[in-house]
Amino acid sequence: MLLFVGLGNPTPDSENNRHNVGFKIIDTINKRFSLSKQKPKFKGLLTTGNITDKKIYAIKPLTFMNNSGICIRELIEYFKIDPKDVIVFHDDLDIEFGKIKAKFGGSSAGHNGIASIDKFIGQDYSRVRIGIGKPKDNMEVADFVLQNFDEDEMVELEKIQSNISNYLSILIEKKLDLFSSTVNNK
Repeated sequence: MLLFVGLGNPTPDSENNRHNVGFKIIDTINKRFSLSKQKPKFKGLLTTGNITDKKIYAIKPLTFMNNSGICIRELIEYFKIDPKDVIVFHDDLDIEFGKIKAKFGGSSAGHNGIASIDKFIGQDYSRVRIGIGKPKDNMEVADFVLQNFDEDEMVELEKIQSNISNYLSILIEKKLDLFSSTVNNK
Protein backbone atom coordinates (compact mmCIF):
# COMPACT_ATOMS: atom_id res chain seq x y z
CA MET A 1 0.00 0.00 0.00
CA LEU A 2 1.01 3.61 -0.56
CA LEU A 3 0.11 6.91 1.05
CA PHE A 4 -0.13 10.02 -1.11
CA VAL A 5 0.01 13.28 0.82
CA GLY A 6 -0.82 16.67 -0.66
CA LEU A 7 0.39 19.64 1.35
CA GLY A 8 -1.61 22.83 1.68
CA ASN A 9 -3.74 24.95 3.98
CA PRO A 10 -7.43 24.08 4.51
CA THR A 11 -9.03 27.53 4.39
CA PRO A 12 -11.29 28.42 1.44
CA ASP A 13 -9.23 31.54 0.62
CA SER A 14 -6.09 29.34 0.34
CA GLU A 15 -7.48 27.10 -2.41
CA ASN A 16 -5.51 28.67 -5.29
CA ASN A 17 -2.42 29.66 -3.29
CA ARG A 18 0.98 28.52 -4.50
CA HIS A 19 1.39 26.71 -1.18
CA ASN A 20 -1.69 24.58 -1.96
CA VAL A 21 -0.42 22.87 -5.09
CA GLY A 22 -0.21 19.58 -3.15
CA PHE A 23 -3.94 19.72 -2.36
CA LYS A 24 -4.67 20.30 -6.06
CA ILE A 25 -2.64 17.23 -7.05
CA ILE A 26 -4.53 15.03 -4.57
CA ASP A 27 -7.86 16.37 -5.87
CA THR A 28 -6.82 15.48 -9.43
CA ILE A 29 -5.71 11.97 -8.42
CA ASN A 30 -8.96 11.42 -6.47
CA LYS A 31 -11.06 12.43 -9.47
CA ARG A 32 -9.00 10.69 -12.16
CA PHE A 33 -8.85 7.35 -10.34
CA SER A 34 -12.31 7.54 -8.72
CA LEU A 35 -10.99 7.17 -5.20
CA SER A 36 -13.55 7.16 -2.37
CA LYS A 37 -15.34 10.28 -1.22
CA GLN A 38 -13.15 12.43 1.05
CA LYS A 39 -13.79 11.72 4.72
CA PRO A 40 -12.44 13.68 7.68
CA LYS A 41 -10.06 11.24 9.44
CA PHE A 42 -6.65 11.47 11.07
CA LYS A 43 -6.86 15.29 11.12
CA GLY A 44 -7.14 15.33 7.33
CA LEU A 45 -9.40 14.58 4.37
CA LEU A 46 -8.80 10.92 3.49
CA THR A 47 -9.65 8.99 0.33
CA THR A 48 -8.88 5.37 -0.53
CA GLY A 49 -8.90 3.14 -3.57
CA ASN A 50 -6.78 1.04 -5.87
CA ILE A 51 -4.48 2.25 -8.63
CA THR A 52 -2.51 -0.30 -10.71
CA ASP A 53 -3.36 -3.05 -8.20
CA LYS A 54 -1.95 -1.04 -5.26
CA LYS A 55 -4.00 -0.01 -2.28
CA ILE A 56 -3.78 3.80 -2.14
CA TYR A 57 -4.55 6.15 0.70
CA ALA A 58 -4.55 9.84 -0.22
CA ILE A 59 -4.79 12.62 2.34
CA LYS A 60 -4.93 16.40 2.52
CA PRO A 61 -3.89 17.32 6.09
CA LEU A 62 -6.23 19.78 7.80
CA THR A 63 -3.58 20.64 10.39
CA PHE A 64 -2.27 23.52 8.25
CA MET A 65 1.03 23.36 6.40
CA ASN A 66 3.35 23.82 9.37
CA ASN A 67 1.82 20.89 11.29
CA SER A 68 1.36 18.39 8.45
CA GLY A 69 3.44 15.75 10.22
CA ILE A 70 0.87 15.31 13.00
CA CYS A 71 -1.73 14.06 10.51
CA ILE A 72 0.74 11.84 8.63
CA ARG A 73 2.08 10.13 11.74
CA GLU A 74 -1.41 9.26 13.00
CA LEU A 75 -2.36 7.76 9.66
CA ILE A 76 0.79 5.69 9.09
CA GLU A 77 0.69 4.34 12.64
CA TYR A 78 -2.96 3.31 12.30
CA PHE A 79 -2.56 1.59 8.91
CA LYS A 80 1.01 0.40 9.60
CA ILE A 81 2.39 2.16 6.50
CA ASP A 82 6.17 2.27 6.23
CA PRO A 83 7.47 5.84 5.69
CA LYS A 84 9.24 4.60 2.53
CA ASP A 85 5.73 4.03 1.11
CA VAL A 86 4.74 7.68 1.62
CA ILE A 87 4.81 10.09 -1.35
CA VAL A 88 4.35 13.80 -0.55
CA PHE A 89 3.32 16.36 -3.20
CA HIS A 90 4.37 19.92 -2.36
CA ASP A 91 5.36 23.32 -3.71
CA ASP A 92 9.04 24.21 -4.13
CA LEU A 93 10.45 27.73 -4.46
CA ASP A 94 13.81 26.50 -5.71
CA ILE A 95 12.36 24.93 -8.85
CA GLU A 96 11.24 26.89 -11.89
CA PHE A 97 7.47 27.25 -12.17
CA GLY A 98 5.95 24.21 -13.85
CA LYS A 99 8.93 21.88 -13.43
CA ILE A 100 8.64 18.75 -11.30
CA LYS A 101 11.33 16.87 -9.42
CA ALA A 102 10.75 13.64 -7.55
CA LYS A 103 13.26 12.41 -4.99
CA PHE A 104 13.61 10.15 -2.00
CA GLY A 105 14.67 11.61 1.34
CA GLY A 106 16.76 14.70 1.90
CA SER A 107 16.38 17.86 3.89
CA SER A 108 13.34 20.11 4.14
CA ALA A 109 15.25 22.97 2.42
CA GLY A 110 13.30 25.42 4.58
CA HIS A 111 9.83 24.08 3.66
CA ASN A 112 7.88 24.08 6.92
CA GLY A 113 5.43 21.38 5.84
CA ILE A 114 8.28 19.02 4.97
CA ALA A 115 10.11 19.94 8.21
CA SER A 116 6.99 18.95 10.16
CA ILE A 117 6.75 15.59 8.38
CA ASP A 118 10.48 14.99 8.96
CA LYS A 119 9.96 15.67 12.68
CA PHE A 120 7.15 13.14 12.99
CA ILE A 121 8.15 10.31 10.62
CA GLY A 122 11.80 10.94 9.65
CA GLN A 123 13.17 11.73 6.19
CA ASP A 124 12.84 8.34 4.49
CA TYR A 125 9.89 9.08 2.20
CA SER A 126 9.46 10.28 -1.38
CA ARG A 127 8.68 13.83 -2.39
CA VAL A 128 7.25 15.21 -5.61
CA ARG A 129 8.39 18.81 -5.68
CA ILE A 130 6.29 21.08 -7.92
CA GLY A 131 8.10 24.26 -8.95
CA ILE A 132 6.34 27.51 -8.13
CA GLY A 133 9.27 29.81 -8.93
CA LYS A 134 10.74 32.53 -6.76
CA PRO A 135 9.23 35.79 -5.51
CA LYS A 136 9.98 38.89 -7.55
CA ASP A 137 10.45 42.53 -6.60
CA ASN A 138 11.69 41.81 -3.06
CA MET A 139 8.41 40.12 -2.09
CA GLU A 140 8.66 38.16 1.15
CA VAL A 141 8.63 34.38 0.72
CA ALA A 142 5.66 33.98 3.09
CA ASP A 143 3.62 36.46 1.04
CA PHE A 144 4.62 34.77 -2.22
CA VAL A 145 3.62 31.22 -1.24
CA LEU A 146 0.28 32.47 0.09
CA GLN A 147 -0.39 34.38 -3.14
CA ASN A 148 -2.84 32.92 -5.67
CA PHE A 149 -1.59 31.64 -9.00
CA ASP A 150 -2.42 34.08 -11.79
CA GLU A 151 -4.74 33.13 -14.67
CA ASP A 152 -1.96 31.92 -17.02
CA GLU A 153 -0.33 29.92 -14.23
CA MET A 154 -3.68 28.26 -13.42
CA VAL A 155 -3.90 27.04 -17.03
CA GLU A 156 -0.37 25.64 -16.79
CA LEU A 157 -1.13 24.12 -13.39
CA GLU A 158 -4.01 22.14 -14.88
CA LYS A 159 -1.55 20.64 -17.39
CA ILE A 160 0.85 19.78 -14.55
CA GLN A 161 -1.92 18.09 -12.59
CA SER A 162 -2.95 16.12 -15.67
CA ASN A 163 0.66 15.07 -16.43
CA ILE A 164 1.19 13.85 -12.88
CA SER A 165 -2.00 11.78 -12.93
CA ASN A 166 -1.24 10.45 -16.46
CA TYR A 167 2.11 9.06 -15.32
CA LEU A 168 1.19 8.12 -11.78
CA SER A 169 1.87 4.43 -12.50
CA ILE A 170 5.59 5.27 -12.89
CA LEU A 171 5.54 7.05 -9.52
CA ILE A 172 3.73 4.13 -7.89
CA GLU A 173 6.60 1.90 -9.03
CA LYS A 174 8.93 4.41 -7.30
CA LYS A 175 10.87 5.10 -10.49
CA LEU A 176 11.41 8.69 -9.37
CA ASP A 177 13.95 9.79 -11.99
CA LEU A 178 11.90 8.30 -14.82
CA PHE A 179 8.76 9.95 -13.45
CA SER A 180 10.48 13.36 -13.25
CA SER A 181 11.85 13.19 -16.78
CA THR A 182 8.58 11.89 -18.23
CA VAL A 183 6.29 14.55 -16.70
CA ASN A 184 8.71 17.35 -17.55
CA ASN A 185 8.89 16.32 -21.21
CA LYS A 186 5.13 16.38 -21.80
